[in-house]
Amino acid sequence: MPSPRGRFSNLPDTPSFALFQLKQAIDARDGASAARYIDFQQVVRNAGYEMVDDPNSPNAGNILGQFLGKGAVDLLSGPMAALLQSWATQQVDNGNPDLQMPAAAVLGALVTMHRTGDVAFTRWQDHKGQVWEVRMARENGQWKVVEVKNVKQLLDKLKRQQEKRFNNPPETALPPDVPPLPPDAGGSPDTP
Repeated sequence: MPSPRGRFSNLPDTPSFALFQLKQAIDARDGASAARYIDFQQVVRNAGYEMVDDPNSPNAGNILGQFLGKGAVDLLSGPMAALLQSWATQQVDNGNPDLQMPAAAVLGALVTMHRTGDVAFTRWQDHKGQVWEVRMARENGQWKVVEVKNVKQLLDKLKRQQEKRFNNPPETALPPDVPPLPPDAGGSPDTP
């Protein structure tokens, strides 16, 4: 009979463990550690390909347009990946609630994980109804997220949140010891 230690000795070398470690890093607001579990260049490249291949895109059915679109994705995926990694690391460090991975969603992802050799796939729905489809691959002995499906939907959501944030900036608060100006004290030049 194998010992319990032997039964779990391969656990750190699984996509499920990598996904769990990613959640732990996000919960700990450790963006650098979380970033180790994501291949940002592959995520960006796959997202770009998904958008170029979108049947509703202007290039749908246009072989040359798709070819040029994929070429642009390949060319720009490196710089975009660096920007995305920097942004995501900062957001995790700041505790952005939109990047949190609810425990129930992670458990669902672990239960539905399908693995074949050095690739794995899982799908789950978070508490907001967002469906996540994630593909992972083993790179240099470490499991990483390499693709997130439906990325256009996620980018549209992010865009709406950013527009909302910029269109409704938070009001600047005065320090507690500074009283607000009276309504008639506009400070116009003709006021003595």
